[in-house]
Amino acid sequence: MIPLIPGNIIRRTDLHAQYGGRRQGGISPSKVSNNVFLITDPDRGERHGYLYDGPREDGYFHYTGEGQYGDQLMAQGNRAIRDHEAEGRDLQLFSAHGTDLTYVGQYAYVDDYTADAPETNHGPPRSVIVFRLEQLQGISPGPNRSKLDRLPGDPVTEIPVEQAITESTLIEGDRDPYMAERREQKLVRDFSASLEQQGHAVCRLQIRPPKEPAPIFCDLYDKTTNTLYEAKGTVARQAIRMAIGQLADYARLVDPSPRRVLLVPQQPRHDLCNLLAHEGIEIVWREGDQWLSLADGKRAPTPDGRSG
Repeated sequence: MIPLIPGNIIRRTDLHAQYGGRRQGGISPSKVSNNVFLITDPDRGERHGYLYDGPREDGYFHYTGEGQYGDQLMAQGNRAIRDHEAEGRDLQLFSAHGTDLTYVGQYAYVDDYTADAPETNHGPPRSVIVFRLEQLQGISPGPNRSKLDRLPGDPVTEIPVEQAITESTLIEGDRDPYMAERREQKLVRDFSASLEQQGHAVCRLQIRPPKEPAPIFCDLYDKTTNTLYEAKGTVARQAIRMAIGQLADYARLVDPSPRRVLLVPQQPRHDLCNLLAHEGIEIVWREGDQWLSLADGKRAPTPDGRSG
């Protein structure tokens, strides 16, 4: 039998032929040996939404559970990781390089948390399970590759307006930004330049909600007036409703409580203006070379020109 010695390279087919376990997938519980095999592949993992995998600054190895579509559940392979000690199984970690596996060592389940990640091939966001594992013996699993650990760890951090990172670019990687996002970025750049010409100090905020694994980012923050801006490239109802939720998410974590403003390319229709006013959100939009606004509490004009 092939010995499991840290650093040894083993073909995956040979591993399962001798020790059992599923021949595909990242989590492979065995029925013929007391093992749960974990396969990590950093070069391919992000394509399937495994953004959190690898040794992290907390000293543990983070490993995303199985399930490439929809919210992950604590079942099958995921449950096998959580319950490995109770079932008398060892967690054995391997790093994949094509069909070859390098045995990293034996690990133990510590705890788990949930995080957001895209479905495979940059699909829509869903909830994933991330396990924190403690190394019991073995070789170094390699350098910390997580881009999350390269971001500031403070609860609220000012970042430049020009820094284009957003939740979607963080979660979905190197995909090209959608057309709506490009329109949003141009709106933000043009409006921030207008604020700066008036002597305002502007930036963006990176906000880390308590115990959340990834930060969130507002589109624009006016430090002079303590105002949060969320930009949308369209005034469709879906975008307006999303902006309301985003502004609420940011504002609850900023002290003192900020003004909230939606930045859009044109004035939304009457009912959506009323919705925003009901939520205490102001509106700013572009008309030619000017920026127009509806202040908090004001209603939009009705189609016949009368006040709503």
